[in-house]
Amino acid sequence: MEKDNLTTRDKLKTYFETGKYPTQNQFSDLIDSLKHKGDNLSNKEAVIIANSLQSIDNANIFYSGINIGDKKFIAAIGSKDEEDQMITIREYRGDEKRYLFGSSPYTIKAKEFPVEGLEGTEYYYLSCNIGEAFTITKMFGNNLPAIPDGFEFGTGESRILYLRIFKEDFGKKVNIVNTNIKFVNTTQAAIRYTVQSTYWGHQYTSKDIITDHYDEWDYLEFGYRADLREINQSIECKVYDADRDTLLMKASLHAGQNNQDIAGGDRVKGIRNIRIECNYAVIGK
Repeated sequence: MEKDNLTTRDKLKTYFETGKYPTQNQFSDLIDSLKHKGDNLSNKEAVIIANSLQSIDNANIFYSGINIGDKKFIAAIGSKDEEDQMITIREYRGDEKRYLFGSSPYTIKAKEFPVEGLEGTEYYYLSCNIGEAFTITKMFGNNLPAIPDGFEFGTGESRILYLRIFKEDFGKKVNIVNTNIKFVNTTQAAIRYTVQSTYWGHQYTSKDIITDHYDEWDYLEFGYRADLREINQSIECKVYDADRDTLLMKASLHAGQNNQDIAGGDRVKGIRNIRIECNYAVIGK
């Protein structure tokens, strides 16, 4: 039989319907229908595969390691309807790309993040992006805590994700400082906030948190998300120094809009206790 005129799948299935062994000719048909792993692709087959890859519409993640030597870091990508998918981050010029199973939202978690291979004032740090304006960064290793298995960097709806790990000499020891943040939402709207600093960030949350940012960059910036398309009242979120009960800054979330990644105002510097209050805006004030 010529390979350009292969027996159809339905025809091949009939060879085994009676429970008897296929004839020699039938078995030859079956072998001809298979692709051996040692076979080279024809140009036509290669073009067909390339075209099919171009049509893939799955979400994807770009990832790489920069200046990490022979170290390897394993992360898990979870989706709404599939098991976790593992990626291995290694030294690589540019980005590796992996298509993702399942559908959004996607979650990026640490699986195996070693801390060996650091000297003096060297640290590892990661940059994780799961949305257009949402990046989580975090330092680890040396005198800073390791990132434990299962640590969640964030969850997002974006179809393009990024995860990069770097090793860098910062020229001095870096230490953790903590700020307590209490979140008070008196409205009926679902409001989430994020906190960011240099080499540190926290995913969007509606809970109280304690930061573990760094003394070299002891400031915090805030952002908010709230879908108010079905709400006819705007909301103000105000940040207070909880120790002095003084207003530091405020942000407006507008009624009738899907407020995403709304900047919270200026930086908060050197404050150890913060309170965020979100209330319906009072007209005329």
